[in-house]
Amino acid sequence: YAIFPYARQHNGIPKELAPQIRDGALKMIIFEELVYQEALRRKMTVPATKMQHAEADFRKQFATPDEFKAFLQSDFHGSQQLLLDKVRRSLLIEAFLKIEVEDKGTVSPAEVRAFYDKNPARFGHPETFTFQTISILPPANATTDQLKEGRKRAEQALRQAKATKTAEEFGLLAEKISDDDYRVMMGQHKPVAAGELAPQVVKALLAMHGGDVSDVIQIEQAYTIVRLQEHTPAGKAKFEDVKPQLDKELQQNKTNQIRAALDTKLRQNAKIEEL
Repeated sequence: YAIFPYARQHNGIPKELAPQIRDGALKMIIFEELVYQEALRRKMTVPATKMQHAEADFRKQFATPDEFKAFLQSDFHGSQQLLLDKVRRSLLIEAFLKIEVEDKGTVSPAEVRAFYDKNPARFGHPETFTFQTISILPPANATTDQLKEGRKRAEQALRQAKATKTAEEFGLLAEKISDDDYRVMMGQHKPVAAGELAPQVVKALLAMHGGDVSDVIQIEQAYTIVRLQEHTPAGKAKFEDVKPQLDKELQQNKTNQIRAALDTKLRQNAKIEEL
């Protein structure tokens, strides 16, 4: 469940994932046991006050004393000492991992900045446009008359689009008259890189300001009208903007490396039997 927390929603572990998940669970069990044995070897102890707080916190998950007693009976044969031993074991593992993994996994501000400076491509972003569209799409293999009708509809749509004052008004119009799939989202497109757009559309967008509505843009036999919302030039994300997430990512990576190295070290002098 620690590895696949969605097991309850899926009525258990999916069969195709079971071998991988069980292998991971076994490795976790072995790792924690090796950590516990190493903590004992180092004669680490848990302060009495911490044990008291942990026991009190554990009891809080039960609504009544009787509910706690029932749990104690079912999982620990009614022995409070077995429960306390389990709590002490968990606290020793936690304390050991804090010293050997968590504390050593800290990443300094200088390390975060150095990673940012050494990986400029990672934080670069292309020129993008955020916009809405109204499109008039003649049928495939359209006749000359159908193409003329499409152009006429596009000109009518343009007059209506130019009369809109807000993104909402343009969007409501798109819902009514646009033929493209974006009409169900009020013509709204997520930020799109300039390289992914038709040259005619890019040319029009570059000449516009936020809130402007283009003229009719013809792309092969289709007609499009765009309303620019935001133009973001190509650039690089500011360090201050990416620092929180980057710090978290680098710390997680360092922690995983230290944990893996610790696992390897503990296994070197251990005898492990899988039955």
